[in-house]
Amino acid sequence: MNNMYSWADYYDLTQRGVPGDVSFYVETARKYGGDVLDLACGTGRISIPLAEAGLEVTGMDLSSEMLARAQVKAQEAGFFEQITFLQGDMRKFELGKTFSVIMIPFRSFLHLLQIHEQMKALGCIRRHLKPGGKLIMNVFVPKIEHLYEESEKMSLRSIFPLETGEQVAMWDYTRYDHFQQLSEVTRTYERLSPQGVVTEKVVGRFTLRYIFPTELHHLLRLNGFKVIERYGAFDKSPFDAKSSELILVAE
Repeated sequence: MNNMYSWADYYDLTQRGVPGDVSFYVETARKYGGDVLDLACGTGRISIPLAEAGLEVTGMDLSSEMLARAQVKAQEAGFFEQITFLQGDMRKFELGKTFSVIMIPFRSFLHLLQIHEQMKALGCIRRHLKPGGKLIMNVFVPKIEHLYEESEKMSLRSIFPLETGEQVAMWDYTRYDHFQQLSEVTRTYERLSPQGVVTEKVVGRFTLRYIFPTELHHLLRLNGFKVIERYGAFDKSPFDAKSSELILVAE
């Protein structure tokens, strides 16, 4: 049993983000500024395309394994010099500079499990934004029926083919604590030979605090932010009752 983010190669293989998120973050960052802080940057899935678009990028993550993988990918892409990768905690960082854009892609704000942690993070972000700077983030929208249907069940999320002919199956067992709005996920990666035999099994855990749209709006307002753009998908379609994603730009 390990922290899921210790397994950077499996994470890279299986976590592709939300459809359209990379192009949205790159386009919005180019629209609003030149220097970008990518919080919870992981293995550089957003940071590297930002650098490719000519932006000055700082990527910060808590996991040393994820950062090591990000550095390798940036070097392979030829953008190692354009990105500064730092190990740090979005709840308490001091970088000694400010940014035009700070982003928290792929629902990473949900890793903050207490309201006071969310407040600390937003306070740090505000202190690191230039006047008129923008915060860009996205979270999933909790659906009551999903919270009920998925609770305490093992679900096969997907199967990912490898060039070797092997496959990786990703399973999730989710337990909800609705009082604290926590989603506790036990994730299992099974590596399968071409004959279907399990040759490796890795089990990790992570916890998210799901957050409702109105709650997030209040949190931002309490920390001095004003939402200036809101979408329900990365194609910029309006946010409404059917939306499964909440995408915000705040200043």
